[in-house]
Amino acid sequence: MTALPGETPGTVGTDTPEGAEPPAAADAEGPAHTEAPDAGPQETGAAGAGLAEAGEPVDSGQPAADTSDAEASAEDPPAGDAPAGDTSTGGEGDAPVAAALSEAQAELAAQRELREKIAKRKAEKEGPVAAGARLSGTAADLLAAVRAVESGEKAGTEFFDSPAAAPAPRRPAPAPSGQSQRPAPAAAAPAVDRAAPPEAVDAVRAVLTEGGVPEALARPATGTLGEQAAGLLRADPWQLLAVPGVRPEQADGFARALLGSACGPDDERRTAALVGWLLERAALQGHTALDAEAVRAALAERAVSDPEEAVRHAVEEGAALVFQEGAEAGFDGEAEAPAEDEEPETPEPVQVLLGLDRYALAEESLADGLARLMNACEKGADWAEAAAAAPSPSAAELIRTAATAGLVAHSGGEAARAEPAALIAAAQGMGLRALGATHSEDGRRRLTDAVGAPDAAVTLAGLLSGTEGPGRDEDGALALDLLVVLDAPQLDVEGAAVLVEALADGVRLVLSGDPGVLGSAGAGRVFADVLAARACPQVVSRTPDPGPIGELVSGIGIGELTQVQAPGKEVVIVPVRDAGEAVHRTVQLVADSVPRAFSIPATETQVITVGHGGAAGTRVLNEALKQRLNPGPGRFGGFDPGDRVIHVPAPGRAVPGVVRSADAEGLHLDCGGVPVVVPQERVESAVRHGWALSAHQAAGMRWPAAVVVLPGDAAAGLSRPWVYTAFGRGERHLSVVHGVDQALPHAVAQVPAQERTTRLRPLLEALPTPDAAS
Repeated sequence: MTALPGETPGTVGTDTPEGAEPPAAADAEGPAHTEAPDAGPQETGAAGAGLAEAGEPVDSGQPAADTSDAEASAEDPPAGDAPAGDTSTGGEGDAPVAAALSEAQAELAAQRELREKIAKRKAEKEGPVAAGARLSGTAADLLAAVRAVESGEKAGTEFFDSPAAAPAPRRPAPAPSGQSQRPAPAAAAPAVDRAAPPEAVDAVRAVLTEGGVPEALARPATGTLGEQAAGLLRADPWQLLAVPGVRPEQADGFARALLGSACGPDDERRTAALVGWLLERAALQGHTALDAEAVRAALAERAVSDPEEAVRHAVEEGAALVFQEGAEAGFDGEAEAPAEDEEPETPEPVQVLLGLDRYALAEESLADGLARLMNACEKGADWAEAAAAAPSPSAAELIRTAATAGLVAHSGGEAARAEPAALIAAAQGMGLRALGATHSEDGRRRLTDAVGAPDAAVTLAGLLSGTEGPGRDEDGALALDLLVVLDAPQLDVEGAAVLVEALADGVRLVLSGDPGVLGSAGAGRVFADVLAARACPQVVSRTPDPGPIGELVSGIGIGELTQVQAPGKEVVIVPVRDAGEAVHRTVQLVADSVPRAFSIPATETQVITVGHGGAAGTRVLNEALKQRLNPGPGRFGGFDPGDRVIHVPAPGRAVPGVVRSADAEGLHLDCGGVPVVVPQERVESAVRHGWALSAHQAAGMRWPAAVVVLPGDAAAGLSRPWVYTAFGRGERHLSVVHGVDQALPHAVAQVPAQERTTRLRPLLEALPTPDAAS
């Protein structure tokens, strides 16, 4: 590794934090690659401590949920703040009986009740997407839109600016036409801001003002709690905790202002809301369920005198569901007595978990759907000729495996993306309706180029919303025979459940991705759980990533930070002493050194850093880069034409773009050739400058050059997946602005991915799957 021409290496030093806002340590391993509204605390009044900074997105690796003091990392939850599963008592709706039951009996009763609930849900499932009925957020919106169109209640154009393509017949597949089926780009941002009635917002504003809470929360509170939010908040002030970014201290102050002496730390409304808040906060960190003991510990730290009773009440009220992990499937509490000559077996330890119902149902639905695809695969087609013509041995193996399995897991690095591309091309050559879905528009473009067909790839968000892809068949399922999902580590459990339920019996699904990158923005670890469960055939690519960058990243993936030979200066290390020098060197690299040495313009160089805050976080870097590359007064809500931005249409999605103009409709962006209009009221929360991104935001995308900034105060935020993801974003050149000394090799060797507590793996392992791999 060498220094760029014109760069003067300095001595490596350790930078000390230069601001009240520490770097997002969670950004190294947190669950998101996009910014969500920042929930970092901000002093706003008696009850306003901890309010979100208005409109400030935060990387979901640094969730806005809870931090002990200021903006602590979401990846490092305080003891007891790592929400958990269930108490060992209580089922739903059985309070008198549950109080008298023993701990083990109560756990079993709760488990049976949960299974009955899930069984009832499965029995009621009639339509192709009905099982997702209790999903929430974007997933629920997508399902509702699909149902409305299928029933004729609404036209597709009511949801999208351009209608989706007409549904294709199930078989035979249409002959390749050479014309892209991708509809014309939408002229407005796909995310629709649901406007609450003004009178409802005014009523909430009045209640918040009475309780000493800033009026700025009125609109988000109405959006979260609905038109009856004012009445709900007056009856149960702790419902305020459901609003993103609100902390318990703020909700407690609000409750005291409204209820006076009628409230206390053990108020059942408070304890139930705290349990839900803990689980919601955990979901921001990627967990779908958490240990009950950790929840009880967290409640105790928040002055709840009887945490066990509080958890039991929360379960009875439906604020959480209770699960057991480790017990034998189907165990009903009546174990057979051992024979006289046999020693009794030591029972396996049982872990009691708590989870939110939407994630529980999403994981159940996803596991059932994956098993359905595995068991419904038709194996009659002859793919031997296609496999023989594959461009590489790994591609041939993937084609042969997909020929005989309804679900396949494919793993590999950037170069391995050529293998699913070969599979799609082979399937299309056989007359099958094959499609690839990627996490980003950049990934879609790269996959389209690799396949060589304009209609071979879509973004996953576009496929699920109906703005991209082949449309739906007469049964409401996606009109496909083979779907390859690239960037599979970015798939969260709710999105995966919606996707799988949209696939008809007989469709082949291939999940392809790099296990070494950072995980999804939403809750769950779908790809990792599928790999760990070994419930389907797995293909591990043998195609190495080329060049010095590929060699460097491959070593990081196995925990080794090695010095690589870079005769063409493909990898450059720029030592810095402090954060100020890191910012200066970064601007110099982007504006001068990289364009001069590699003929890569500043518009094609991406800066990546650990967090949004700190003296060299995305905010500071973006300000410095704007001043150098596109100075201006920021007359359009802080933006000027030509500004590079990141648009966040929904949590978990980060879409790079460029500001073109602004008018009464909103801010006009060009996002990879797609015009997008962001309404004025959403600009502050949904658009940020994008010269510098977090690694989570950059996941699933690549640029000709990447500049990774590691100031001294970022050391705590580093991990192997973070370094692996960030260093792999550059195609031709990687510069590392290095100020963390030995923290970098330590993170690569000793700091693995943060574990997420999920239930998908045991659910998959328990399902009967004849095609499961050994």
